[in-house]
Amino acid sequence: MVQRYLYDVLAWWETQKDRTAEGQGLVEYALIIALVSIALIAALTALAGGIGNVFATIEGALGGGSQ
Repeated sequence: MVQRYLYDVLAWWETQKDRTAEGQGLVEYALIIALVSIALIAALTALAGGIGNVFATIEGALGGGSQ
């Protein structure tokens, strides 16, 4: 599946080489990826304490702990 995706991406890339707007499109995609990454990191950082507390509560309810 990944190989097919990479093949499709490379095939698309070959068709886009000669286009003049190629640079603009790549910059736009890079900006989108960067913004999504920043948002994801911020969300995970904000939720890190809460997620840890949830697992600690579950562990306590199940009677878990160090053995």
